[in-house]
Amino acid sequence: MRNPIRRLLSRPRNGRVSRLSHFVCYSLVWLTLLSAARTASSQDDPNAEKAPAKSKKKIQVEIPVKTLGGRQFWGDVRFFHGWKIQQNVLTKHYRLLDPKDTRYASGSLERCEEKLEDIRKAKELPEMTGHAVILLHGIIRSSKSMSRMQKSLNEAGFVPVPFDYPSTQANLDRCSEYLDQVLKSLSGVKKISFVTHSMGGLVVRNWLRNHKDKRLTRLVMLGTPNKGAEMADKLRDVKLFKLILGPAGQQLISGDASDIAKLPVPEFEFACIAGARGTPEGYNPIIPGDDDGTVAVSSVMLEGATDSEVFPVLHSFLPLHAAVIKSTQCFLKSGSLRESGERKPVTKEEVAKEEAEATSP
Repeated sequence: MRNPIRRLLSRPRNGRVSRLSHFVCYSLVWLTLLSAARTASSQDDPNAEKAPAKSKKKIQVEIPVKTLGGRQFWGDVRFFHGWKIQQNVLTKHYRLLDPKDTRYASGSLERCEEKLEDIRKAKELPEMTGHAVILLHGIIRSSKSMSRMQKSLNEAGFVPVPFDYPSTQANLDRCSEYLDQVLKSLSGVKKISFVTHSMGGLVVRNWLRNHKDKRLTRLVMLGTPNKGAEMADKLRDVKLFKLILGPAGQQLISGDASDIAKLPVPEFEFACIAGARGTPEGYNPIIPGDDDGTVAVSSVMLEGATDSEVFPVLHSFLPLHAAVIKSTQCFLKSGSLRESGERKPVTKEEVAKEEAEATSP
């Protein structure tokens, strides 16, 4: 019997596929991959927890192996010249990856750190220096979604740090702790800035609740739902939404009583970039006011921002858009999103205006 997923994906003779069929199909595909990734991640190092506490140290022979995916189950804890040590959010064991996602060690954090130190000495890698820019992806995504931004920042002389965190498997507190460990691993870096997409900005703001770092310089938030996401409000009780987006998805709701409303505003320079259609109704009729298809412009604009801008770009494409990337670079260098140096701060009056336009009939 023909595979039902393949049958849904196959193109009918009339050349049309209903949106409902696509939604059901991709939901099934996602759930299948989710289940497979859970199994693969739990089997990545089956002996990691079985070693006796006082056994003699054994020689570990690790054969470099390309990873099989499952990025939603791993959080970065160390970063060094593109090399990463990650922890599995389910099994709690660790792995060491090179810049091309090849695994060189797995098991305990100590084992991975020892292997990384051996590699550092063998390759004579110097201490990291310069202006590091941490790239934080949005929910369901990975650092690969920020690859174009990463390449551009690298060419501009920054030190991009593509950060992965288990956005669908952990809440904002847990994701922020992964971020904290990576920041602490950047011991030789003198300046640190952030470029975040969507929920990535909330991870940074949540990190600011309990942590400080004198090296923090600037932050650019792309499509971040700083006042919550209308879509999360409407879908929060849907079982499929809960399963796919996990604990953090439940924290994206809006309102004064939401977790987002309690997050601190950065005390260093930051900019807000929103996507919009440029019309009162925006791309998504479910969202009040103009929007990028997922987040309202009024939700992106956070009072206290040094600068702000709106681009005619859909939510998912903000980190890929050439004009957005150019403005981001400009802000990281000068504190302005424009080469002219002009700024558009987000004031209390601007916020009130955006909210009024969003709620007007």
